[in-house]
Amino acid sequence: MIPYPMLVRVFGRIGILSFGGPAAQIALMHKELVENRDWLTEDQFLRALSFCMLLPGPEAMQLATYAGWRQRGIIGGLIAGGLFVLPGALIIMCLALLYGAYGNLPFVQALFLGVKATVVVIVIEALMKVSKRALTSATARRIAIAAFFALFLFAVPFPVVIIIAALAGAITAQNVQQGTLSARFPWTYSLMIVVIGGVIWAAPFVLIRGADPILADIGAFFAWLAVVTFGGAYAVLAYMTQAVVSDFGWLTTPQMMDALGLAETTPGPLILVTQFVGMIAGAQAGDTGLALAAGALTLWVTFVPCFIWIFAGAPLIDWLEQQPRLTAALGGITAAVVGVIANLSLWFALHVFFGNNIQINSGPFQTILPDITSFQPLACVLAVIAAVLLLWRHVNLLLVLAISVALSGIVALI
Repeated sequence: MIPYPMLVRVFGRIGILSFGGPAAQIALMHKELVENRDWLTEDQFLRALSFCMLLPGPEAMQLATYAGWRQRGIIGGLIAGGLFVLPGALIIMCLALLYGAYGNLPFVQALFLGVKATVVVIVIEALMKVSKRALTSATARRIAIAAFFALFLFAVPFPVVIIIAALAGAITAQNVQQGTLSARFPWTYSLMIVVIGGVIWAAPFVLIRGADPILADIGAFFAWLAVVTFGGAYAVLAYMTQAVVSDFGWLTTPQMMDALGLAETTPGPLILVTQFVGMIAGAQAGDTGLALAAGALTLWVTFVPCFIWIFAGAPLIDWLEQQPRLTAALGGITAAVVGVIANLSLWFALHVFFGNNIQINSGPFQTILPDITSFQPLACVLAVIAAVLLLWRHVNLLLVLAISVALSGIVALI
């Protein structure tokens, strides 16, 4: 049995070094847990990764939680998953406070033009990676295309797109044969974890009764978001942006793009962008104390479900492998995520490369078109430079962001 101090050292190191998104984080964990140590076998690692990719929430964080659970049960899982999130959360907290204080200065806004241009390329890179993994059949490609048009042209709500994609994947599955159930579903254990975890997850809502109403709104929205984040943070960013900008009015579209750019520079899961959004919303509605409370509440409702999924679901890995229809439904969701990220890419590009966009509402059509007269050539040039560095030369993301920010700052000074 692995001692707790060693568990803290290893997963603390992983949490501090987990830059570069899920692929880099998973590779780091494979090196630390499979190659350097025998904490997981290759087969255990791959099966756990496949399971985590089926769950809502950040798969890399959930994989770390599973690895800790394998070593020391629930306490080990809490240590591993918590340390994967903590370093990035502390950095995001500091960045959000600084952004709230200085983000409206003209020169700071000019610097963030480089961040926004790079974000467009980052999302396109994510689209390319996900599509290679997800679009392995004609059915998957059709689901992805349908998801894109449903979102971009008809503004169909993201949860509806996910539900329809799951149904389409299950219905169109080919040669589905039910496996022999050699593994039994441990109903009692899993149900107990879900009930107890659900009570713990909801506890903060009792504590904030009578506090600023925005805390209840933030908690409810990000709690809902935590259970529909299939496909990772990129898949729900457009949905989240629409809600926080148009429905709640907590942030502007440029601020949302700044949030994503800053989240890309920190270790840990990209979904930490929700913490940044919650803190900025709290800061603009009150003061620093409200911002910190909003950030803490957002972290709680976002990540507690991740622990619940693992602690309740990890014993079910063998059982899930024997449910081909369910696996096909989750494959449909994965295909839809490609369309979702494609919509996000186009949406971000329109808002970065054009100062104004025209909202079109005609019958079932709800979309946006660029105002050609508001084209921003500097943003386009910065995006091309970032694309060359990231997609062709494969330069480190943090260095590309630094170059883009420096170039936009020089132009602003000139």
